[in-house]
Amino acid sequence: METAVTLIFLLSGIIGALSESCEGECGQSLSSCSCHPTCASLKSCCPDYKEFCVEFSPQSGSILGGTDFLLLHVTFNQSSQIVCRFNNDIRTEGYVDDSDRGHCISPLLYQTGWVSVEISSNYGITFNRVGSWLAVHTGKLDSKFKAVLVNSTKWQYYGTPQVGGPLQMTWNTSLVRAPRINIELWGYRETGRPYSDQWRAQWRYLYSLATNSANNGSFTFVPQPSPEFSSWELGALRVSSNEHPNGLMNVEAAWTEDHALAWHLDQKFRENSQAWALDKCLAWDRLENDLPNFLSEIIDCPCTLAQARADTGRFHTDYGCDMEKGSVCTYHPGSIHCVRAIQASPRYGAGQQCCYDSSGAQVLTADSIGGSTPDRAHDWGSPPYRDPPRVPGLSHWVYDVLSFYYCCLWSDNCHYYFKHRPSSDCRRYQPPASAVVFGDPHFITFDGIRYSFNGKGEYNLLIAPGKDLTIQGRTEQVNGSATKLSSVVMKEAYSDIIEVRLFAGADNLQVLQNEKQLLFNEQTWMDLSGVFVFSPSGTNVTVMFPSGAGVEVRLRSNAITATVLLPEEFYNSTQGLLGNMNGVPGDDLLAPHGTVAVNGSNAEEVFSFGASWAVSNTSALFTYDSKYLLDTFYNSSRHDPDFIPEFSIPEIPDDPFYNITSDICSGDDSHFCRYDILVGRSPELGKATKVSFRSHMSLVEDLKPVISCGWLAPPIDGKKEGTTYLQGATVRLLCDEGFVLQGSAERTCQADGTWSGGDTLCVVHSSDNNTAIIAGSVVGALLGIALITIGLVFWAKKRDRLRRSSARLV
Repeated sequence: METAVTLIFLLSGIIGALSESCEGECGQSLSSCSCHPTCASLKSCCPDYKEFCVEFSPQSGSILGGTDFLLLHVTFNQSSQIVCRFNNDIRTEGYVDDSDRGHCISPLLYQTGWVSVEISSNYGITFNRVGSWLAVHTGKLDSKFKAVLVNSTKWQYYGTPQVGGPLQMTWNTSLVRAPRINIELWGYRETGRPYSDQWRAQWRYLYSLATNSANNGSFTFVPQPSPEFSSWELGALRVSSNEHPNGLMNVEAAWTEDHALAWHLDQKFRENSQAWALDKCLAWDRLENDLPNFLSEIIDCPCTLAQARADTGRFHTDYGCDMEKGSVCTYHPGSIHCVRAIQASPRYGAGQQCCYDSSGAQVLTADSIGGSTPDRAHDWGSPPYRDPPRVPGLSHWVYDVLSFYYCCLWSDNCHYYFKHRPSSDCRRYQPPASAVVFGDPHFITFDGIRYSFNGKGEYNLLIAPGKDLTIQGRTEQVNGSATKLSSVVMKEAYSDIIEVRLFAGADNLQVLQNEKQLLFNEQTWMDLSGVFVFSPSGTNVTVMFPSGAGVEVRLRSNAITATVLLPEEFYNSTQGLLGNMNGVPGDDLLAPHGTVAVNGSNAEEVFSFGASWAVSNTSALFTYDSKYLLDTFYNSSRHDPDFIPEFSIPEIPDDPFYNITSDICSGDDSHFCRYDILVGRSPELGKATKVSFRSHMSLVEDLKPVISCGWLAPPIDGKKEGTTYLQGATVRLLCDEGFVLQGSAERTCQADGTWSGGDTLCVVHSSDNNTAIIAGSVVGALLGIALITIGLVFWAKKRDRLRRSSARLV
């Protein structure tokens, strides 16, 4: 009887598990199985998990749409009618291929980042499969996913003096799987009154350049003026199958990048591009005079190139001027590298761009056409996207780039442009503070305290209650009594939770978004909810939050180095193992209950301080997707009280690693380096610790505050030599020919932020003054003689009349 009951119980459990489905339950954990992203590694997925919680290949494409992507791990009937719904409101028609695999076509999306995708196989009656699609800014999209304008500069100057002839574009034929194709021009503009509820984005088919052409990956043509559509000055070309009617949206296609449509403008532009562009420039100038001023709400530029590249929480490389890619700076001649502020301004969605020359100095528009320029619309867009001026890339083109063409590139009237887009100097810029954890964990706090905490468990690296920022770190035991940082997880306010961790058996870091793995094999940048993530390689991840906080995670010798950068707004508001960022080293080793580890060199006391920052069960942000993680951390004490590290470096001359340390470890990092070799039993870890320490010291040096005296104007009727305005820089002031200098010929930027010397004037040369005086004297003398002569003649005539009158009386 008991055997029968047991059998019935087991069968009911199996039937219950089989009956539970992931249809409509993706992301959830059910009673007998799971539809959560962690189920695969925990081996707890419901049988139909991959059928209803679908993945795509490729997983990303242009915001302009047209990417054909495959639904993985699921098959359909040939009679299935696939409809794909994006963001709950945009539908495209998919199809089933000859192998019974489903496909979707991505639509035009005026936003970047992950968007939800629901799939129907019954022509939109029910949508029972879900996944996520990554929409990418056209400028950040890998070239293999788009059509390419060959010699793009020629395209955008076409019709100006001495620029003409054929134009060519190329594409990967696999992007459009059709033997015959159409080449179409689509235009973009924004309608309605700016900053009103009627302000809208408009993307429209204009006309076809070719139809029913062979799909051979190349198209060459000689552009002709297009009077009917010449008011469309911004757009892109689309390659699509000729099986579709011209202008049909959301079909498989390869797009070029959006660009200025100089090549199709009307005949007036070709006859006199300067005059045409000046009219446009003046119209833009009038428009800008009526628009709100956004300059006061954007961040100031870093003072130096070193600061700009180090402040990774607030600034990121501008893809249009990147020193890592040859400094091809089309819009910023004379600059070698530009960065953009990562976050758009809160009210107007504006952006900041900062450019630097080969000396590392900021280039200003007051000195050069290649200077730093603010943007009314941030190039990368900003949440909630969709409407101007927050449409990624396109809004920026309309308000900041086309106007640059009008005023600067197609005509010589940059003074109009720079009146509205002046460079901001760096006098208000404050560099971030930095802290780091590395090796067998060693710490350098924001205020510079150095210590080691070799506990095993999960700990609060940083808590900033005022900014709602939390960063936690996990350490794992290696080689006996050593530990290493194996995971860093973070969250700010309502952002996604981002975890960067070591992955067993892999040489790369693994990145998780809300417990789901992110893959960077297609794109290096991802816009997520409340956070950006950049991963140019498998060993390098940078996480950026709206507050300006940045976290750099690097993989060195199979151990994590985590650097945290915080702007001044976090001053005196941080807690945890990285200390209180307030410029006072003495209170950095502060436990949650308020006790300070007075003797930072006492390893046991520091160990107690570190253990006090173990995370609580309710506050842990980590992902526990393996039996090892569940047993070791989730179901155990967050700080392992049984693990006691080596508190001092063992000095054993017979140790085979003992002599190696003198070859590898030297300088300020020698203690950390020697510990990791002799305790961690790893010369490679010791080398990595040395690299991490020195990299951090270099970062601290790059981020030192710099004094700026601000831009110095040349004198009227004169000029200046020198365009660096930082402390110690000297600017020479000179006068034009025929003028002499009065005041300071040289002015030096002083430590108090003011220029030495006084105002400089250029006045007319003294010899010219003497000539003028002499000439004036001569003229005055001649005038005096003439007046005297006239007076004498007048008096003589009067005297004769009196004499004649007297004679008649007599």
